[in-house]
Amino acid sequence: MKNRLRSTFSGDSVGKRALRGSALTVVGFGGSKVLRLASNLLLTRLLFPEAFGLMALVQVFMAGLAMFSDIGIKTSIIQNPRGDEPEFLNTAWTMQIARGVFLWLAACALALPAASLYDEPMLSQLLPVAGLSALIAGFRTTKIATANRHLMLGRQTVIDLGAQVVGIIITVSLAYMLRSVWALVIGGLISEVLRVVLFHLILPGIRNRLYWERETASGLIRFGKYIFLGTVAGFAINQGDRAVLGGYVSLSELGVYSIGMLLGTMPLMLGMALNGKIVLPLYRMKPPAESMSNRRQISRARRLLVTATFILNIPLAYAGIALIETLYDPRYVLAGPIVVLVSLAAVPQLVFNGYGGALLANGDSKRHFILLSCTAAAQLIYLFVGVNWYGLFGAILAPGLAALTTYPMRIVFVARYKANDHWSDLRFLALGLGLTGFACWLHLDDIMALIP
Repeated sequence: MKNRLRSTFSGDSVGKRALRGSALTVVGFGGSKVLRLASNLLLTRLLFPEAFGLMALVQVFMAGLAMFSDIGIKTSIIQNPRGDEPEFLNTAWTMQIARGVFLWLAACALALPAASLYDEPMLSQLLPVAGLSALIAGFRTTKIATANRHLMLGRQTVIDLGAQVVGIIITVSLAYMLRSVWALVIGGLISEVLRVVLFHLILPGIRNRLYWERETASGLIRFGKYIFLGTVAGFAINQGDRAVLGGYVSLSELGVYSIGMLLGTMPLMLGMALNGKIVLPLYRMKPPAESMSNRRQISRARRLLVTATFILNIPLAYAGIALIETLYDPRYVLAGPIVVLVSLAAVPQLVFNGYGGALLANGDSKRHFILLSCTAAAQLIYLFVGVNWYGLFGAILAPGLAALTTYPMRIVFVARYKANDHWSDLRFLALGLGLTGFACWLHLDDIMALIP
């Protein structure tokens, strides 16, 4: 048995590295989420739901700033033929630092308007300090992207988990002493500092230094302009619900919603991690358009990706309410039906998740932007209509409905790269929607509590 496992995971072929990378991504993701859940359980007993609501609003603004300034530096390193050259990497690193400085200054500038918009004075103090995390992250080494480019993820996974453990210990200790939302902010900053330092010291690769090559910078900007526009749309997709709900529900309700989303979106977060770290590099190494063999390998990788996320998502649909009732105190009981309904809404996103890599691996950031923009527009329409008519129930369903709406466009775009696999998509959709839909029917009375 030991020899069989060693044979399966050893070797330097693309397939073996993809297999090892997938295993490491799952281990890293699973470990990270277990640690985050343990931290969350401790913190919910030390802090009030309002603290999590405040942090949800802070994260909306920080994620928005990050997405509104993203020019796809990491993606460029992964897909660009020059992605291993020191001049290319150091220019990218210099641009990344400049972006971090811009993000922090923008967070400072938005602090007072944000506090006024949501009528929460604390935001004017929290945002400038939380924004320091973007400044610190700007100094992250390009060795991270290089490791992803070559599917070498072992050390990266260990560093991430180690920094998270230390950060959790510090955050919980601060929460015990301060009993304030500041514990979450300061703990996050310390975790980011640890990550930056450890990645620089431990990961193999070139030592980054400030450098500017005009040709490289121009190329990064050309590729990144549609990434930038796409991430503006990505903000609406990933953070739009919290931004909108912040104007409709209390901080306490927003905090409970955030707890439910933390657990309910775990399968989707796993799928996105696997897509970014494994499937995107595979599209670069094994372009489906080059041969039928490549196309079969990519299709198999995508099917395995969907299967892995379904294995996590479907049990959550049935056990979500029991998990919340077991893990959290009665103040968070409404998070249970949120987990169940999120499991249903996530199915289309889980099935279609792997297609974005086909566009980016081929340098087609323009179509990637168009797809994200249309998805964002559809999601915002569903979100506003859903919240006004059905409250949290409508908001939760919006992302899944948007993914279904733009699926035909997605298939047309990836077909030019021979990456479409619609028959598998339809089978997975039927299976996922059927099983999670039945779970929603079983818990219908609890789910109805989400409708005002």
